[in-house]
Amino acid sequence: MPESRLIPADKLRWHCDPDLLGFDTTTELPDFNAAIGQKRALRSIEFGLGVDGSGFNLYVSGETGTGRTTTIASILSKRAKSEPQPHDWVYVNNFKDSDSAISLDVPAGKGSELAADMKELIEAFRKDIPKALESSEYENKRAELLDNYQSASNDLFQGLEKAAEKLGFSLQRTVSGLVIVPQKAGRNYTQEEYDALNEKKRQKLEKQGKALTEQLNEVLRQVREQEKVTKEALSQADRDVVMSCLGHRLDPVREKYRDLEKVLTYLESVQEDILNTLDDFKPQPTQPQIPGIKMPRQEPTFERYQVNVLVDNKATDGAPVVFESNPTYNNLFGRIEHVMQYGGVAVTDFTMIRAGALHRANGGYLVIDAREVLINPFVWDSLKRCIRNNEIRIEDVLEQYRFMTMVSLKPEPVQMRAKIVLIGTPWIYYLLFHLDPDYRKFFKVKAEFDSRVSRTPEIMHDYSLFVASHCRAEGLLPFHKSGVAALLEHTARMADDQSKLSSQFMEIADFIREISFWATKAGHTIISGDDVRSAAEESLYRVNRIEERMQELYEDGTIMVDTSGSVVGQINGLSVIGLGDHTFGRPTRITATVYTGQDGMINIEREVKLSGPIHDKGVLILTGYLGGTFASERPLSLSASICFEQSYDGIEGDSASSTELYALLSALSGVAIKQGIAVTGSVNQRGMVQAIGGVNHKIEGFFAVCRAQGLTGQQGVMIPKTNERHLMLHEDVVQAVDTGLFHIWSVETIEQGIEILTGAKAGQRGKHGRFPKGSIYQRIDDRLRAMEELLREQKLKPKTKKRSVLKKTETE
Repeated sequence: MPESRLIPADKLRWHCDPDLLGFDTTTELPDFNAAIGQKRALRSIEFGLGVDGSGFNLYVSGETGTGRTTTIASILSKRAKSEPQPHDWVYVNNFKDSDSAISLDVPAGKGSELAADMKELIEAFRKDIPKALESSEYENKRAELLDNYQSASNDLFQGLEKAAEKLGFSLQRTVSGLVIVPQKAGRNYTQEEYDALNEKKRQKLEKQGKALTEQLNEVLRQVREQEKVTKEALSQADRDVVMSCLGHRLDPVREKYRDLEKVLTYLESVQEDILNTLDDFKPQPTQPQIPGIKMPRQEPTFERYQVNVLVDNKATDGAPVVFESNPTYNNLFGRIEHVMQYGGVAVTDFTMIRAGALHRANGGYLVIDAREVLINPFVWDSLKRCIRNNEIRIEDVLEQYRFMTMVSLKPEPVQMRAKIVLIGTPWIYYLLFHLDPDYRKFFKVKAEFDSRVSRTPEIMHDYSLFVASHCRAEGLLPFHKSGVAALLEHTARMADDQSKLSSQFMEIADFIREISFWATKAGHTIISGDDVRSAAEESLYRVNRIEERMQELYEDGTIMVDTSGSVVGQINGLSVIGLGDHTFGRPTRITATVYTGQDGMINIEREVKLSGPIHDKGVLILTGYLGGTFASERPLSLSASICFEQSYDGIEGDSASSTELYALLSALSGVAIKQGIAVTGSVNQRGMVQAIGGVNHKIEGFFAVCRAQGLTGQQGVMIPKTNERHLMLHEDVVQAVDTGLFHIWSVETIEQGIEILTGAKAGQRGKHGRFPKGSIYQRIDDRLRAMEELLREQKLKPKTKKRSVLKKTETE
């Protein structure tokens, strides 16, 4: 029976036949840049990129190094070339609201053309308008208007002066303005002369003066009206002259952009602003200079007519694909820059608006890292807001947190037409899915990359192409077919599965570089299987210092593990230690003691809080198995303690639950367990042994201890049957098994395992409910009955003693 549970050496590791690869060296193979074995992810990506609709953005999920970024970059680069070229986006001045800026979308390449056209227009206007305003025709027209105004004003004042002279008054100019003054003999009345007049004469002068003053006010009103009309006429003359300059310059530009309504509206506003600010185009007067101080010359600025090209897609081939490696708020959504002027004043305008990654990706695809998005302040909420409103708004996000506000702009938002692709781990995906209700509305498609792929001939061929392409791209040594075969075995070991290959291509690529380095150092021109195995040993040697130190503790007896003999209630369990960059297995002595009592199962690790909940669950399952097997007709009465000896750190996991059960069965039956056999595997309440993780590390850890203490041919490891496919053991272990110095057993039930460990059958209940005589379970059943009888007797003894004491008291 135990021999039938032995796993043969050829089942302990998958060996790749180099002749099945179909080539001699990787130099014969073509380049390859497709995803390997990620059919589910590729179909999800195809759907997510192809479907239109709100919220159908992608989350590319997978572990780091599985080719997520490379694959999505390759797919997007091919897809984008066949898609239409997106429009340019520009910002122009809002002449009606200086605190805002107008966004314009124009066909690709037209943005820079519009900027150049406007620059050329303004330069032409700065030359043409002053010339037009200095022309003789314009001067004559202006002089004519001024002469007419002057003539009309003079006529009004002359008429008033004549009327005043007839009545003995004069029109005189004073500090306070024009006044009507009565006169006597061609001169003004003195105060004494005026006071000497009789009342009738004085009243007459006052009446005439009042009437003349009213006439003066009417004349002044008419003069002001004439002045207003003249100014309007002068302004209209200016506009007529300037319009003759603007017309033949602006008309071709209007014709060029006749299909762009917003651009035409903008050109109209430019024309109107030029007409309203003609003084800026006229020669500026010389500023007064202060002796000893050189004052800067004040020149009018024409930046308000510039065009700020926010996004220029002129050179874009198809749709844009933008990878933003640092998705800060400003890098994603753009920013408004400021310039510090004299006196520490920060100013800005629409020409200082800068685009973000979303603007550059508009009309295409934006790829960003999910973790980076979440750790940068304000980014995640702002990104959701953009997707919800379909617009990209540039804002000063820190404005609300400043003690004093700065002068800033509120540019018009840009309509967003981009597909967002988040790349992250599954942990972040589920974190967002469960904690953020908006997430599932805005990222409706998940493309999940697996860290393992099925080992099929097609996949193996793709791996070979990947190796060839990688070596060719980085100038590494080519692989012989034996080298590729060894590398495939290495990836199967990474996946811990004979039928799977690891898709951690980042680690595989790094390992290929290591192999090439050591092969070059050895003077080889082509990489063989021996080079791959040597590089793997070198890679292991760099990180296994802690493992070697622990191995020394086993060898000198500091950590006590027996690999020979038999002991009751003692067994070698197996655990895995993960240090981040290195994982290895270690054997641990597990002991169990059983004694009379009703305390049940005592887990010492749990009592001292060194065990996790999963480990505690595994221990509690033991009680269920014992109760179901031995206490179907009577209560289970026992006290037992289980302990991981020389374990001073926390213990988690249920992979040792079957091991603990074996130790407990040995302690109950009194049958010794062979110490040369280590055990791993979890167990359920029905006694079925279940799969565990890290099986290769566990076996190799115990093998190293046995080899150090001396291989006897009686040592080995017992694993669950369901873990056979996960075996990818080191060649040393396989060779020892092949020569009979070491053994690997696989079991499906506890009954099979206890027979291998003790050499005695477990036994099954017969028709009368008894186990076969001499079996392990018969011994346990008898022991439990004896313990139950002993407990019953102990319970009865105190009652008997109490009755005798009472009788003695009554006699007295």
